[in-house]
Formats: sequence, C-alpha cells, structure tokens
Amino acid sequence: MNVIPSYRTDPSSGYRHLSTRFESQYGALWLILDPKPLPCISLELIDELRRFQEELTQTLKEYGPGEHPIRYFIAASKSPGVFNFGGDLSLFARCIEERDADTLREYARGCIETLYPYIIGFGLPVTTISLVQGDALGGGFEIALAGNILIAERSAKMGFPEVLFNLFPGMGAYNLLSRRIGIQRTEQMLLNGKTYRAEELHAEGVVDILAEDGRGENAVYEFIVRNENRGNAREAIHRVRRRLFPLAIEELLDVTDIWVDTAMRVGPREIRLMQRLVRSQGKLSRRDPIALFPLRGKSA
Repeated sequence: MNVIPSYRTDPSSGYRHLSTRFESQYGALWLILDPKPLPCISLELIDELRRFQEELTQTLKEYGPGEHPIRYFIAASKSPGVFNFGGDLSLFARCIEERDADTLREYARGCIETLYPYIIGFGLPVTTISLVQGDALGGGFEIALAGNILIAERSAKMGFPEVLFNLFPGMGAYNLLSRRIGIQRTEQMLLNGKTYRAEELHAEGVVDILAEDGRGENAVYEFIVRNENRGNAREAIHRVRRRLFPLAIEELLDVTDIWVDTAMRVGPREIRLMQRLVRSQGKLSRRDPIALFPLRGKSA
C-alpha cells in the first residue's frame, strides 16, 4: 500500500518549538515537535505544549458529544535523525549545582501535566500514535511510549541512559513500559543504560509497527486506512485498557517527587557528564545523535 497524504499546515499558530497540521480526510491531527536550539524537552517546549492543549480543548468545546473531527492524534518530530533527546540536561545540571529543587519539581510536574493528556487520549475517542523516525532517549522515549500505538523506523534507537548520571527516568517510563513488557524487564531496561534498535524493541512488543527507513509517515497512513472500518472496536479496546489498567496522574506526580529527591543527590562527576553531553548534543544533533550514547548491544 502506498498512501500519499494531502494536508494543510497551520502557519499561523505562533509556536516556536512545535507545529501542527490537521488532515480532515483521515481525521488526523499531527503534533510535530521542533524544540530549539536542541531537540530536548525544555521548559519552553512544556509551556507551548500547555498552550496547544488549552487551545485544543477550547476548539473541541465547539463540537457536540461525538461530533469532533479528530480520530487520530500523531506525535512526531521535525529534527532529522532525532525524535527527542529527552530531559534538559543543562537545566538539570544548573539546578543540582544551585540546590534548586523547586525548579526541578516544576519541570518534572510540567512534563507529566503535558504528557498525561496524551496518555489518556485527551479524554476523547481517539487513537494516539507516536511516530519515531529518529532516536528517542530518556524523556523522548517516554513520549513515544505514551501513545496507544508506537511506530518506529528501522534505524531508530531508543533507551534510557539516565543511569549514566546515577538517575532514573522519572516522567512515566516505569508506568508506561511495564504495561508493555512487565515489571522485571522494565527494571532491567531502566538500569542497564543500553540503547536498543527499533527491531529489537519490536520483537519484545515495545514497538507496535516497524517501518522501513523513510516510510514512517506512510506506515501511519497505512495503519489508519487499514483500520478505517475497525475504529469503533479499536477505540473500545483502548477504553477497556484504560479501565482495567488505569494510570492516575497522581501516581506519575508521586514518582516525579522521587526523581527530584534522587537528582538532588547526584554528585559532581555526574553533573560534569551532563554538561559534557549538552555540548555533544549541540554538535551532533544534526548529524549522528546516537553517538552520544553508544549502542552496547542487545541485552539478555
């Protein structure tokens, strides 16, 4: 199948770190991350995500129950070779050095408050899709896991390198990943610091659909078309999943408190590593991002 979209981009949104487009023929609303100067989760990106979600909520209020035009919500990235590097290491290092736990807590809570609507499909009968066409690390991997469906191109790599800083990914990783592969395997992945190829994660059931390089968007449209006559059933299954395996925002916020406490115990060596990686990100974000966290092979 070769589905070619026709779409219109909204040039008047006023966003700097993201863009949106809506394709009425598919009922597909795209959120395309484009954080600057680095493809990471900054406070500025969090603020824009909040504004986007507020505007989306206001727009949908104009429709009656079940009348809104959105059937699919897709999160993707504009950065070549990078879905998202994850946390703002420069901010983390500064806050830890200055003993500024309040800003770290504000950041962590902001991550959850903007991620949670995506996790629950904005409380709407929509299917959420994460399209990973580049490397998703740390918080970037958490974003990818938050969608109902995770589509990744074959060359994409994902992992949680936080253990290198004597930290853990605290914005949903444990909750989201364990729902896909269980607690024991989740803890292995959180603690080994390894980066995994998309095809490895597909074999384990983390990635739902493996696309060939350059065909990630096509895979999204193929999924939509293939499921056109199953939308009602698929949405019902998602509702059943949320009912039987609920994820409360309070749980996620409680984990961020543990993350802040852990971050404040990080030492000078880890802070220097964060700062060095920030410099590396600046050099490599447009070339070979995975070199920041070298692939150490498939885990047992």
